[in-house]
Amino acid sequence: MARLVVVQQQQQRQPSLSPLPSSLSDFNGTRLHTQLQCKRRVSQPKVALQVTASSAKKILIMGGTRFIGLFLSRLLVKEGHQVTLFTRGKAPITQQLPGESDKDYTDFASKILHLKGDRKDYEFVKSSLSAEGFDVVYDINGREAEEVVPILEGLPKLEQYIYCSSAGVYLKSDQLPHFETDAVDPKSRHKGKLETETLLESKGVNWTSIRPVYIYGPLNYNPVEEWFFHRLKAGRPIPVPNSGIQITQLGHVKDLATAFIKVLGNEKASKEVFNISGEKYVTFDGLAKACAKAGGFPEPEIVHYNPKEFDFGKKKAFPFRDQHFFASIDKAKSVLGLKPEFDLVEGLADSYNLDFGRGTFRKEADFSTDDIILGKSLLLQS
Repeated sequence: MARLVVVQQQQQRQPSLSPLPSSLSDFNGTRLHTQLQCKRRVSQPKVALQVTASSAKKILIMGGTRFIGLFLSRLLVKEGHQVTLFTRGKAPITQQLPGESDKDYTDFASKILHLKGDRKDYEFVKSSLSAEGFDVVYDINGREAEEVVPILEGLPKLEQYIYCSSAGVYLKSDQLPHFETDAVDPKSRHKGKLETETLLESKGVNWTSIRPVYIYGPLNYNPVEEWFFHRLKAGRPIPVPNSGIQITQLGHVKDLATAFIKVLGNEKASKEVFNISGEKYVTFDGLAKACAKAGGFPEPEIVHYNPKEFDFGKKKAFPFRDQHFFASIDKAKSVLGLKPEFDLVEGLADSYNLDFGRGTFRKEADFSTDDIILGKSLLLQS
């Protein structure tokens, strides 16, 4: 694996790698990349800048070793870009994806560069980025606006700053879906991301912000689909708060990675915000049934309960916010030409077959809150 030997005590710049040739090989057994290459050649407006090996960029990903970045970095490398991951080095810089061939992984790992450091060490970030000089930054793990300032100061000639925000910035509303122009909540737990978007706009840089809803897919570190799979595998009832008809929305991580690719060098994405998720919405009950279908389980027993009747302490009894929460992706479809590859059941099956179904998961099953719910008689009528 190629590395940039840059640490906080030794800021010596290493020679850059030459741009890499583009590859159309698939990752994880999907047909995603090849199809999208064809779509761009046929249907992209001429005013949108094309992302090809001839316009290879020197790209920095802040983060990139946990979930979204694993898939995004592969697409970028395959399109011929020189990709560097900025991490603390606590996790392996690369890992073989489930379903990825040894050849594809070895090729990818040999081309990824690593810049080791703490993004909260602002002086180091500024000096090391200034020494390297990147064309584009993908900020996948940024949470606070102040974390962005040294990046911009270290890269005064930056061509594009692409930020992973969240649909959680929207103000709760009775009128859905959320559109990019909807009111935002300055007090939300994602306020740092909202403040980052405001900062980027104020600095006059070329920025693009992506607002995903709930993200799912192989290697997901958040207990989204995994929460349901644990219960289905154990043959347990699935506790769902209140009526179960609350509507939510999930987007596959590979479709999200594709959206990140589509905004790169795209003039129509300049200083714009895009909601990204799946095309359809789903109820909580419907999601439980979809997970069962995706994993080949019988239709689950769903138990509805009133959360106000229980005290779970600090534990979370259900992985989704107990409300309607979904967003329109019409803007991304019309402006970027985005067409999600996965419908919900197909995407859940991809996640199950490449991850949980192989016996891998991020968190051990914890049914303690389920047992509290199922042990009480204060249940809503289903």
